[in-house]
Amino acid sequence: MELANRTTVQEFILLGFEVGQPQRLLLLGFFTLLYMITMAENITIITLVVLDTHLSRLPMYILLSNFSWLEICYVSTTVPRMLFDLASSHKTISFSSCFLQFYIFFSLGSTECFFLSAMALDRYLAICHPLRYPQIMSPNFCYALVTLCWVLGFMTYIVPVTLISKMSFCGPNLIDHFLCDPGPILALACPPLATAPLISQIFMDVLVILGNIVFVVLSYGSVIVTLVKNSRKGNRLKSFSTISFHLMVVTLFYGPVAGLYVMPSGEINSSVIKIVTLCYTAITPFLNPMIYCLRNDQVKEALCRLWRRKAIFFKRKVAV
Repeated sequence: MELANRTTVQEFILLGFEVGQPQRLLLLGFFTLLYMITMAENITIITLVVLDTHLSRLPMYILLSNFSWLEICYVSTTVPRMLFDLASSHKTISFSSCFLQFYIFFSLGSTECFFLSAMALDRYLAICHPLRYPQIMSPNFCYALVTLCWVLGFMTYIVPVTLISKMSFCGPNLIDHFLCDPGPILALACPPLATAPLISQIFMDVLVILGNIVFVVLSYGSVIVTLVKNSRKGNRLKSFSTISFHLMVVTLFYGPVAGLYVMPSGEINSSVIKIVTLCYTAITPFLNPMIYCLRNDQVKEALCRLWRRKAIFFKRKVAV
């Protein structure tokens, strides 16, 4: 990468949140607490699924435990860097580190799209084909589905990120964001912009996001139709309650993502872009465990079983 004066771009500067010192400290404290709670929530879910023999055999919780690990990786890709920038005046990031964050962030995001589709498939099979569900959604198939989600997620953006990293960038090297997002990065590219990187980026965004949205909508649409036609009133209400939580998670993720990466952005204010990005990078991973699990009776029962096992263990240890 070369600037107009032929000097090589060594680093970018993340402008982040351009607020005063008191506001920066307030944001630092708030997002530090949010990050710690998010990590604790997702670690708790993974621990429960691993230690509880009942949950560890159920496909939905195999998917949820992997989804929780994904959320840990996803939030750790951006939030620690954002906290570091809020705590210090040093906001530079090397060229390679910036594009590494770009690649990992978007790969984890696309992996989340595939996981949401996998969980929609699980609910579709469980409700629309209950007799065949145990045979189709076997543990082996479930783990194969998990592997496929991870592999597809990390293969999707290899080409777009590589092509964009090969573009020429002109100064100033200021990224008006708190992370290395393609929009602000492409704004620094020297004209005329190469068409291949732009087309590949747009194509993958549309393919991954819209493709998975269509799959999720069709899956949950079939589930809702089946529930309306075949379920008894009591079972229908319980199933609708479960599906509503799944749809809430899907909406929280796809709403802001689709708004930024699929629909034309036009002249969206950079502050609005940062706020929307915060929604799916920090707020949504915090809310997802509560929506999926804390109102779930099976998770509550698993917590009680784990608590009783620990209580018995400590009593025996004290007795010895």
